[in-house]
Amino acid sequence: MPDQDQLTKYYRELYEKEAAKNEKLVRDLTELEAEYAELKRKTDLLKNSMIYKMIMPFRIAWSHFKNALIRLKRLGSLKEVIRKLKSKRIERSAYRYHGTASFPDPEEKEKALSRRFKKDHVFSILVPLYNTPEKFLREFIESVTGQAYGGWELCVADGSDEEHAYVGSVVEEYRKKDGRGRIRYRKLERNGGISENTNACFEDAGGDFYALMDHDDLLHPMALYEFMQALEEKDAWFLYSDEATFSGESVDHMITMHFKPDFAIDNLRANNYICHFSAFRRELIETVGKFRKEYDGSQDHDLILRLTAEAKKHGDGVVHVPKILYYWRSHAGSTASDINAKTYAIDAAKRAVASHLESCGYEGFEIESTRAFATIFRIRYKLKEKPLISIIIPNKDHAGDLKRCINSILMKSSYENYEILVVENHSTEIETEEYYRELSQVPCVRILRPAVGEGFNFSRLINAGGAEAKGEYLLLLNNDTEVISRDWMEELLMYAQREDVGAVGCKLYYGDYTIQHAGIVLGLGAHRTAGHTHYRLSKENLGYMGRLCYAQDVSAVTGACLMVSKRSFEEAGGFDERFAVALNDVDFCLRLRKLGLLNIFTPFAELFHDESVSRGSDGREDSQENAKRYDEEAELFREIWKAELEKGDPYYNPNFSLDHSNYTLKVNPTPMVAG
Repeated sequence: MPDQDQLTKYYRELYEKEAAKNEKLVRDLTELEAEYAELKRKTDLLKNSMIYKMIMPFRIAWSHFKNALIRLKRLGSLKEVIRKLKSKRIERSAYRYHGTASFPDPEEKEKALSRRFKKDHVFSILVPLYNTPEKFLREFIESVTGQAYGGWELCVADGSDEEHAYVGSVVEEYRKKDGRGRIRYRKLERNGGISENTNACFEDAGGDFYALMDHDDLLHPMALYEFMQALEEKDAWFLYSDEATFSGESVDHMITMHFKPDFAIDNLRANNYICHFSAFRRELIETVGKFRKEYDGSQDHDLILRLTAEAKKHGDGVVHVPKILYYWRSHAGSTASDINAKTYAIDAAKRAVASHLESCGYEGFEIESTRAFATIFRIRYKLKEKPLISIIIPNKDHAGDLKRCINSILMKSSYENYEILVVENHSTEIETEEYYRELSQVPCVRILRPAVGEGFNFSRLINAGGAEAKGEYLLLLNNDTEVISRDWMEELLMYAQREDVGAVGCKLYYGDYTIQHAGIVLGLGAHRTAGHTHYRLSKENLGYMGRLCYAQDVSAVTGACLMVSKRSFEEAGGFDERFAVALNDVDFCLRLRKLGLLNIFTPFAELFHDESVSRGSDGREDSQENAKRYDEEAELFREIWKAELEKGDPYYNPNFSLDHSNYTLKVNPTPMVAG
């Protein structure tokens, strides 16, 4: 054992080494700061030069050209470019349809105003004002006073400075014009920020529902009427609608239209997709509290996370009205124009999500921005433990594919506590048995030979593997898959470990890095059973509203790579063996939903999938037997899940076509707003 002098010498040497490292780091930092200062000086000189200003148009043109090239690369193929152009044409034609063309004429509006509902709810629309341009102010107020439902009051708190004293005068003008005491104005002694100013609005609100709106945006004339229609049908505690962003003089000049899913907690954690237009019962605010100033910049996200969590405990909870009822104005300095105009909003959003997760009992998580957008987040949940995962791989021959699959698991996986169960299904090739003998020498691999009868029945093989699995979690895997991301099992497990989660699926690519699977939508495709979204888009594609960049709730995920706890697998009754090949995974996921569990797609677990290589494609003309079998299983699926198919996929907005996999709008949609 070393004596005291030796220990002292040892620690002194360590200290001196660290002190030397620190001195070097300080020198390096000083040099970098000086280099940065010099570069900034030169950049400022360049930006202020006449040449720089003269070539501005060329730089803008180059920027647009470069961005166009990036978008083309994300589409991946000429076919996708053509499809995107068709989709854009449909979208452009829909701008007016979802804009002024959907506004009621005087007769329709009068009819709406005269309608009597079961209960006359009053919506208190809360709006903080701050130096609002007069044109925007008047348009916003008139979009409220012009509502086709009269049960509203407008509560505004004005934090404008003396140079914008006209704000109060304009509001007073409309207050007198209304003459019914529905416009309530409060002049604030100081501008306390958006949260504090909005909280002041609550003090004047007398409605049983509160609704939030920005001072430069517009409501659809039927917004409150549509919310009332929803309240006639459901005991909603929190309502929200779809929205559009526009620029210029008319809402028809749309930049984007955001057609949202029904309530999806994992989507909401990843980004504030609910945003506008939302309304909620007074009791919710009394329970969860008002805006919190420390989240200014992302105060809506923070409040919506708290409100929806509480709303889910009452009645029908959170209700989505899938119609564009809110128009978000994009102009210089607005968040709708550029989130970087309010960079503090990014940090505030991360803190809001962190606060929510902590309130749900999560700890040790990480939140980071994604490539889609600064306020679209990837959340890394901490693994509570590292349980045994049983990877179940059904197999018949195709030794080369199976070997590639298993080698990728063994060589690329960072997770270590797993077993591989190869469920043998009447292989006949010598190479397969030879490979099985090799695998018998691998400690974590077992070859199962269950009595499953003749023919291929994926469900039966999965159930046989599940019965023999020792793991706490089952990972169903096709033999024609290959691991890409090393932490794929951790990414799946971080969701599967949650008590509220059933199945978790990954992002699958074909060999050319085009997407094979990114979640499944009910009713999608020619058979109107189920289909994959974002099909055949390139790896670089962000997806609709960034959906390929964050984990989200979906109706189903593919059984080609699906993780589920063994407990939930058994509680759901395993796979239905009537679905021998097709739709067994979707059927299983829907039964998990019946148990009250969520199914999640995560884009951060990535694998290759050479789809149907081991059994052929059901859709090929040279396989009439396979096509007949698919038709029979599709008919059975439609019979079992008739109600769910008629209702529509809750995570796929009804304004999207079921004929396309890439969120293409319907060519002839039903009227957005009925009078």
